[in-house]
Amino acid sequence: MRTYDLAPLYRATVGFDRMADLLDRVMTADTATTYPPYNIEKTDEDAYRISIAVAGFGSDELNVEVREQSLVVTARKAKDEQKRTYLHRGIATRAFEKTFQLADHVHVTGARAADGMLHIDLERQVPEALKPRTIAIEATRADAAQAIEGETVEA
Repeated sequence: MRTYDLAPLYRATVGFDRMADLLDRVMTADTATTYPPYNIEKTDEDAYRISIAVAGFGSDELNVEVREQSLVVTARKAKDEQKRTYLHRGIATRAFEKTFQLADHVHVTGARAADGMLHIDLERQVPEALKPRTIAIEATRADAAQAIEGETVEA
């Protein structure tokens, strides 16, 4: 695996340290965990959904939390009091913690567990102050005079 030196990025930018840290974490991660499987989909222009396979977990054993700019999903199986003998155990119910980095202005709008899936809905909510806006251009007195003169010449 290649390693990249991000030191020039730290020296040449201001305020992008969070992005550089994220890139550094992704590049140096030895193994990416694939448990539990999940999907990330774009459901609308500014809406997203993360769907995580949580078969075997009840909604009371799942926790969805937003910490700073991270979405953290954890699952802990309650201790099974009943002694069971499995002939084949294919449903993994091991505890997990999955972290997703959220972009600026992305907020969790809801979460629901159904049919062995945990669906987390997210939405980008850009504040009005940051949205593009059109600025009205006022005509000066000289511009108005030229417009009037131009109309009289044409007439």
